[in-house]
This record gives sequence, C-alpha cells and structure tokens, in this order.
Amino acid sequence: MSTDVKKALQGGEFLIRTSEPQDIFIPEEFNEEQGMIAQTATDFLAAEVWPNLDRIDSMEEGLMPKILEKAGELGLLGISIPEEYGGFGKDFVTGMLVTEKTGAGHSYSVAMAAHTGIGTLPLLYYGNAEQKAKYVPKLATGEWKACYCLTEPGSGSDANSGKTKAVLSPDGKHWILNGQKMWITNGGFADLFTVFAKVVDPATGVEDENLTAFLVEKSFGGITLNPEEKKMGIKGSSTRQVFFNDCKVPVENMLSERQNGFKIAVNILNIGRIKLAGAALGGAKAVVDQSVKYANERIQFGKPISAFGAIRQKLADQATYCYVVESATYRASFDMERAIEDLKAGGADHAKALLKGVEQYAAEAAILKVAGSECLDHVCDEGVQIYGGMGYSAESPVERAYRDSRINRIFEGTNEINRMLTVDMLLKRAMKGQLDLMGPAQAVAAELMGIPDMPEPDDSLLGDEKRMVANFKKAVLMVAGGAAQKLGLELAKHQETLMHIADMVIDTYLAESTLLRTLKLAEMKGPAHVQEQLAMCQLYIHDAADRIHKWAKEAVCNFAEGDERQAMLMGAKRWSKNTPINTAELRKAVAKRMIAEGRYCY
Repeated sequence: MSTDVKKALQGGEFLIRTSEPQDIFIPEEFNEEQGMIAQTATDFLAAEVWPNLDRIDSMEEGLMPKILEKAGELGLLGISIPEEYGGFGKDFVTGMLVTEKTGAGHSYSVAMAAHTGIGTLPLLYYGNAEQKAKYVPKLATGEWKACYCLTEPGSGSDANSGKTKAVLSPDGKHWILNGQKMWITNGGFADLFTVFAKVVDPATGVEDENLTAFLVEKSFGGITLNPEEKKMGIKGSSTRQVFFNDCKVPVENMLSERQNGFKIAVNILNIGRIKLAGAALGGAKAVVDQSVKYANERIQFGKPISAFGAIRQKLADQATYCYVVESATYRASFDMERAIEDLKAGGADHAKALLKGVEQYAAEAAILKVAGSECLDHVCDEGVQIYGGMGYSAESPVERAYRDSRINRIFEGTNEINRMLTVDMLLKRAMKGQLDLMGPAQAVAAELMGIPDMPEPDDSLLGDEKRMVANFKKAVLMVAGGAAQKLGLELAKHQETLMHIADMVIDTYLAESTLLRTLKLAEMKGPAHVQEQLAMCQLYIHDAADRIHKWAKEAVCNFAEGDERQAMLMGAKRWSKNTPINTAELRKAVAKRMIAEGRYCY
C-alpha cells in the first residue's frame, strides 16, 4: 500500500482544505496480503464464534479465554504488535481491517478488542523495554489475557476523578493499591490489569493531581472480583467490578511516569474510538447480509418481501450508511498511517510515532466513534423491522445484534461526550496555531455579507455534490465561527450548540469522505461500473444537506439575535441547498444489486 501522495491533511484540515480523490485510501485498494488476513479473520469467526454464540452468551466457564487463545495461535491478537514481541508488525490500516472483520463477532469481538486494544496498547506504547519483553509476547499469543481498569463508580466521563489510591510501601519496593473499578471488560479471566490510581504521599496524605498507571498481575494477590454483571447485551463479555485491597505492585511495574496515567488513558481512547468505528462497521455489514437474506426468503402476498419498495428502501439505507462510514473510517485510518510513517521517518520510534500520529486526528477519531456506533444501531433497528415478528425472537440473529449494538454509543466515551470533544479538539488545534480556522471563518463571514455569486454549473461527475460538500464546510465555519465570537470562553457551557455544530462537522466529514471514495472508484472502474456507489453518494449528501440546514438553524437561534441572526439563517439556507433528486429510484438501484447477490456487496 503506497503512501506516496501529496502532503496529507492535518487533523481537522478537512474543514478548510480541498481534498482530491487520489489523496485518500479506499477499501477497494487493499492488497492481496491484506485480503488474506481479512479472510482469516472471517473464517475464524465462522469456525469458532458464530456456531458458539449461545454458549458464549451463557458465560460457559473457560470458553471465551479458549477462543482468544485460538485467535492468538492464528496471529489475530498480534496483527499490530512488532515482530520482536511475537506479532506481525502490520500497519495501522491492516489492523483496522482485522478489527472490522472481527467486529461481527458479538461478545467475542468486545473481548478481543479489549484485549488487543485497551488491554495491550498502554503497555506496548508506554512500557519500558523490560516491561514489554516480559508481558507483550504472552499477550500477543493469547497465553495471557489483558484488561484495563479506569472507570470507577464515581468516575465515568470524568476519568481523572478516580478514588483508587497508590501508596509507596515503607521499604520503597512496592506500590500498595486500594480501590474499586467497575465495568471491567475481561475482568473475570484477565491475567494482567492496567490499573489507574492516584499516588498519595503517606506522610502528608496529599494525593497527586493526575492518575498514574500500574501493570498489575493477577498473581500479585489483593484482587477480588464481584460476580459477572447482568447486561442488556454483549452477555458473553466478562464484565466485573474489581477490588484492590492492599494489592502489592512492584515499583518497577509503574507504567510510564508518575502522573502520566491520564495522558495514557486519553491517547489510548483516541485509538479505541476509531477501532470501535471499524468493529461497528463489521457488525453492521453482517446485519445487512442477514437482512437481505431474510428479505429474499420471506414470502408474503406471493412474493419475497425484498420485492416491495418499503423493504428495498430499508435495505438501501442500511447499505448507504455502511458505505459512508467505511469510506470515512479508512480515509482517517490511512491519514493516521501516513502521519505515523512521517514521524518515524523523522526519527521517532514506532510507539511514539503511532501515538502522535493518532493524536493528531483525535477529532476524526471522535467523529468516527459517533458515526460507527450510530450506523450500527440504525442498521440493527432496521434489521429487526425487516424481520418483523421474527426479529423480536431470540431465534433470529438480529435480536442479539440489536441488544449487543446499544453499548457502542456508551463505550469509549458516550456519543454526547465525543460530539463535544470533536468541537473542543478542533478549537484547541486552532488556538495552538495547528489549524487555521479563524481565517476561513472570517472569509465565510465576509461572503455572507456580500452579494451571492452565481457559480457556473459543474457538469462533471457528482458536480452538484462537490458544490454541496464545499458549502457544508462554509456552513460549519459560519456557525462555529459565529458561536466562538459571540460566546467566547462561555461556548463550552452551551452544550446544545456544541452538539449541533458537532453534528454538522460529522456529516461534512462523512459526506466528503464518501464523495472522494466514489470519485476515485469511478476513476478506477469507470462510472458505468459503480452506479450503485454513485447512488449511495448522492443519497447521503442530499440527506446531509437537510440535516445540516436544521442543525445550523437551531444553533444560530441559540446564540444570535436580530439582523445577525437573520443573516446567518439566510447563510444556513444558502449553504445547505440541494437539488431535488429521485431518491426512490436511487434506493431501488442500491437494493436491487444486493437482492440479486443476496448480501451486502459494496
């Protein structure tokens, strides 16, 4: 996979720079080796996970650890782990591909993601040479399982407010941990716990301002577990409360530096968020497959229900949402990969390059976490509806998918937190001089007050959609710039306005990613061979225009008054204008091909 293209967009720059189709990576460009790895992951689910879903959900003793060990034997737990530690050392995009393919594994995919992600990555990226040599090879093979202990009863989104304490023993050889953690995925069978605690000075009782991270082996003792939590979905995922009672941790098992734990947590969450988007995409595609199959098999009024327009519309909308999220996920993953490679070329070691590369695109990671989880929820909801009464039966695959999907809007920071983080991170990059938002925002404000120009019609492929995406960016800059100017530092308190701006940003990023992918695909294969992808691109962008108008209008009314409000409302209407299209025919074309092939085929 070549990264030899012009200088990549920096994080957030999609709002102010124009991208070309050749600047991005699309899934149709995966090479033969990546295809083989993806097939291995899919075959593994078919052999070890899907036939055992009921056993997994019943929490059969020892089953999940055994499946993880089998995945380790195939190398699926070590895709992104360097070869020196027993992994394959593959790039970020390949790791994302495996995440997507295993995302259809219900509770198993949660266990695997927790082990390979938040369970392994803090150690891999922040551990010293001795710590990595001791633990990472065991995690790469699945011999040891890992979990991540951050959340507490009183600290969820406010992670740095945790009450777990670490005190140095009188002889200076151990940290003594005391505290309680909850919602710990893999907690029931983990061998290695990454635990976040506040260090306390035993003489003064004064605790550090920020968290510190520790590598805690189960064999250290002082660890007790509550029974497995009873959950709405992902029932086969081990989720327990973990108690540390005078748990003695050798001083050499502090991870990174004292008070660096909060930074570790934040950076690992950036990776976790985009990985969650990949996993949700894999789950969503599987549900589309099931929906198409059932619609073809279910006969009503003498023909398959897939022959009816109402069902075809649902199938087309499911497929479109998947296509859009996939376009944005691999665009961002490749941007991260390029940033990682650039940092390595500049002398950074792999771990630091990866963390900084991903951190640069933290806003995109938050966007994708929201988009992926909400795509999966929508697809599952429509899947149940397509199945009708059978969709509500535990005998149908979509019933489990529906319940399992719901957690994803809470995992890795709630979607509300991620929406606000998206705007916050973009504004912070602007304040640091890393992203010039103010110049373009002022230009849009000036354009708003001027006489509207009448651009020449663009008769090129998706010319109307190109214009619309460019205008979406103007709408975002107008609203975000106006809100920042009017509210200043108070903007952070106006969460309703931030959420509207975030939704505009999310739709703009997804719309542009889909446009670029579709244009690149048309160039590769010829427009005649990508008619359904062209249809999905049009469907999404035209729907996005209506949503962006609504959110812009509501946001403006939240902070602007008088003539200023009127001018901005006119701008919102002007920059979300779309040309009417026949959506019924477009959806029919998208659904027709899937119905013929009996699966999601894009």
